[in-house]
Amino acid sequence: MPTPSFAGLELLDTPVLICDAAGALRFVNPACENLLALGSRELLRHGLTGLFHPSPALRQALHTALRQGASYIEHDLELRPQHNEAILHVTLSITPIDGDGLLALIELRPLDQQLKIANEERLLLQHQANRELIRNLAHEIKNPLGGIRGAAQLLEHELADRPELKEYTEVITEEALRLQTLVDRLLAPHRSHSRSQVNIHEVLERVRSIALAQHPQGLAVVRDYDTSLPLLSADKEQLIQVVLNIVNNAVQAMRGQGRIELRTRVARQITLARKRHQLALKLQIVDDGPGIPEDIRDHIFYPLVTGRAEGTGLGLTLAQAFVHQHGGSIEFDSRPGQTCFTVMLPFGADAAG
Repeated sequence: MPTPSFAGLELLDTPVLICDAAGALRFVNPACENLLALGSRELLRHGLTGLFHPSPALRQALHTALRQGASYIEHDLELRPQHNEAILHVTLSITPIDGDGLLALIELRPLDQQLKIANEERLLLQHQANRELIRNLAHEIKNPLGGIRGAAQLLEHELADRPELKEYTEVITEEALRLQTLVDRLLAPHRSHSRSQVNIHEVLERVRSIALAQHPQGLAVVRDYDTSLPLLSADKEQLIQVVLNIVNNAVQAMRGQGRIELRTRVARQITLARKRHQLALKLQIVDDGPGIPEDIRDHIFYPLVTGRAEGTGLGLTLAQAFVHQHGGSIEFDSRPGQTCFTVMLPFGADAAG
């Protein structure tokens, strides 16, 4: 357990350490454990100087902050942890937290994380504007479609004695129906949804069964489940649609031949939609396909963006909308031979988006 005076720091999303003038660590928060990929006991055992390869800038920053009794900031500091080969680029902030200059609070803000947060907020605003535009267009398209279908049916009746023309009226009717289905899918994220207690593995098993039934030869869907996960407060049908859309995209990219892994884990102390959650579901869908084309990666969640000529470009848009309604997040990492979609969904009663 942390020292009581440090307890509030556990809730911060920013990695935080507290050390004395000699570099001995007194406290680390969960965000720091995640950043450095070590548990608190191991971190406290190493001490500040034992965590990283020698860094004169870090030592000087600690010395300066404690000597002057004021905050010291390094905007781009390179740190190399001793226990792995990763290189961290961080904004370092050191602040004395007692009058005797004995203890210092150290904040490590990864630069890539700050850029990621800013980029996510920008993309969220763009997606909201795009969805509103698409919704308005869908409403404008929906009304004339009924008239087109009705007129085609009347025309077909009038041309009853001209069977060679029936195929043309059928094309009009079928295409109008296809557009109607497309419009309904565009409007689907704005409809109400019903929540219940959902076992995420029941959702994944349902999607797995569908995928294997559609592609019985050449497709492997592998499970990697954490069966100790609690139930989600969620709309089960929407979650099925989220996973199914991602899996279908993967299957189509692999042309039905390849391997998909469904993986579940628990994530702790996670911020989603600007809310802090003690526990969240980390669902990953990994395939070994060709990867997402470079030219559409920045727009993959936009409506009508697709890498396939036969695609509608709505699957991931709907998936993102449903995940956001649940107060979660969805992102991906892709390269040739591996694409991983990560869906984060909060557990608990405060999970509503």
